[in-house]
Amino acid sequence: MKNLMKINTREIKSFFYSQYFSDGFRMSLGILLPSLILMQFHHFDLGLTLSLGALCICTIDSPGPLSHKRNSMAIGNAFLFVVAVVTGFARLNVFTLGFEVAFFSFLFSMFIVYGNRAASVGTSALLVMIFMMDKEAKPDQILVLSATILGGGIWYLLFSLLFFGIRPYRAAQQTLGESISDIADFLRIKADFYLPEKDINENYRKLVSQQIKVSQHQDAVREILFKSRIMVKESTNASRILVLAFVDLVDMFEQIMATHYDYGYIREKFKATGILNEIADTLQGMAEELDNVAYMVLSNTRNKNRPDFDAALEQLKSGIDEIRKNEQGTSNLVLKKILINLRDLNDRIKSIRNYYNSRSSEALLDNTISNDEYSKFVTHQDYAPHIFFDNLSFGSAAFKHALRVSLVCLIGFIIAKNFAIGHHSYWVLLTIIVILKPGFSLSKQRNYQRLIGTISGGIIGIAILLFIPGKDVQFIFLVVFMLGTYSFLRLNYVVSVIFMTPYVLILFKFLGVGFVVEERIVDTIIGSTIAFVASYLIFPSWEFEKIQESMADVIHANVNYLIKIAEGFLGKDVGTIEYKLARKDVFVKSANLSAAFERMTSEPKSKQKKIKEVHKFVVLNHILSSYIATIASSFSIKSLHKAPVEDLKLIKRSIAVLNDCNKKLDGRFVDFSTGKALPAVSEETVPVLADDVLLKEQLGFINKISTDIARVTENILN
Repeated sequence: MKNLMKINTREIKSFFYSQYFSDGFRMSLGILLPSLILMQFHHFDLGLTLSLGALCICTIDSPGPLSHKRNSMAIGNAFLFVVAVVTGFARLNVFTLGFEVAFFSFLFSMFIVYGNRAASVGTSALLVMIFMMDKEAKPDQILVLSATILGGGIWYLLFSLLFFGIRPYRAAQQTLGESISDIADFLRIKADFYLPEKDINENYRKLVSQQIKVSQHQDAVREILFKSRIMVKESTNASRILVLAFVDLVDMFEQIMATHYDYGYIREKFKATGILNEIADTLQGMAEELDNVAYMVLSNTRNKNRPDFDAALEQLKSGIDEIRKNEQGTSNLVLKKILINLRDLNDRIKSIRNYYNSRSSEALLDNTISNDEYSKFVTHQDYAPHIFFDNLSFGSAAFKHALRVSLVCLIGFIIAKNFAIGHHSYWVLLTIIVILKPGFSLSKQRNYQRLIGTISGGIIGIAILLFIPGKDVQFIFLVVFMLGTYSFLRLNYVVSVIFMTPYVLILFKFLGVGFVVEERIVDTIIGSTIAFVASYLIFPSWEFEKIQESMADVIHANVNYLIKIAEGFLGKDVGTIEYKLARKDVFVKSANLSAAFERMTSEPKSKQKKIKEVHKFVVLNHILSSYIATIASSFSIKSLHKAPVEDLKLIKRSIAVLNDCNKKLDGRFVDFSTGKALPAVSEETVPVLADDVLLKEQLGFINKISTDIARVTENILN
């Protein structure tokens, strides 16, 4: 009970140290300050308008390199002013306003072709359009009003840059800490595979789901570390330690992936010995230690309590040796391999911990990757105009999404003008903009979250307004709800909306608008209904139509990964960067496939075509990647060894099967006979690996998994 309370307390503290709360605090303060300051000078209306501009621009202020934030918010401010001016004049006539709603909804929804940050710029522009629709401004006031909104946007841009300038490394620390915590959860799921009572298939489902979170956070860390000038070009201890810790973290994740074996076989063979429970307990202990390291990174503190796993690993070794003695004829080679992986994992945890416990890390700074190689680990978005125009066809998912948003916003605008109650018809359009996503499953999820959050938050808001009449207390609630709204925006959307609704209701009370609970709930229901029906009927986007591309990408990545292993076995000098890029590609593509499958499971049953087969493909792909990682961890230690010719034949056979499979998926074919061809190897010239038996078993299993993937792919396509 005491340990449970300690863990819960740490989780609460971790939230307040996290990037989520930091973002929420920055956004809330950036929006609130103009109104609070100008209220003291009796210019509250001016302050509200400035806060409106800040509110629109804060949607662009998502995690990432400072230069990307600065540039995107600057561009967002330019659109903010233009859209505010256009809307100000367009609203003078209902038909011109309707045309503007349709046109701008399409235009700014198309920004998604340039990535998520560009899409947030589009969302910011749509927000100011929606808020300006009901602004009572005369023609001669429009430019001044638009300039004031722009002033609020510029204020938030400068405030955000100042916020990050004060603590330039904090965002990277927070993202890294959250990434470590995700890997700790991944390790706990891996530990469950060694427990005979746990269902293997259910555990795989949990594992691939957690892999999505790990991949997303690792991408976020890469973006901040490798695209930030201060991180890669300034040789400060803080920046170098962050980079080194992340490099070790990714290597450690591969090590965790490498602790993968035929769990059904291992359970059957060693269940009675009790050794599997010891392995699971050791992994759980290491996961707990990873959580301690994550908290240490998040809170920027040192922790001198260092759990020593050396004794547990020695005890595990004695148990493995005992099995060999007591059960003659039973090979314990696979258990020894697991023990090696656990020792490597322990060393990496110690290494990351030491970065943050050492007073001086100068000795650690010589092992990092050269600055010129950082950019290879991050994707670079192309902003060429032709990308926008190339997507103006029904073959583009982005085009269909933008067209759907445009039509639905126009329908919502017409309904709001004719049927919505009250004077805040823009809530209908706001709901539509927030809910409609490129895929049906994401739109459906947002729809439920928005409805549940609005109704629940409405009840809380009513209770506060009715039973807590004091304005000072209501203002405190408003600030708390505002913080909650922006802190949970990326973490848990339904909680964010629960906070948002009472925040809006209390705000409207202070503005003298009156009791608007019924109006907000009705408008939200209208918007949600329109968005849900439209996502099903108007140019719907189903995952099964697109998942073939994700399947092809992940097979291509695994083939490349396997080729790097083969080249290493042949004695070819495979560069560390080249190998790690192939590994990163596998992890990212696997996470993308898992995410696509998860979205598919939330679609209507009639649209879940061959879902059982797709699930098999996802699991088999994870097993394949894990087995390649298992061999890769050995290959990195024995990089100078050459594999026996039989093993190379197994690799070539697996690559051929996977290439043939990818060909059927219209994927990219990796030519293994040119450029990356394996030179002829004779048995006399190739030394045999020390653990050649286990290696051959693993390569044989990779060959079997490759064949299974080919069979499942055939079933999906037929």
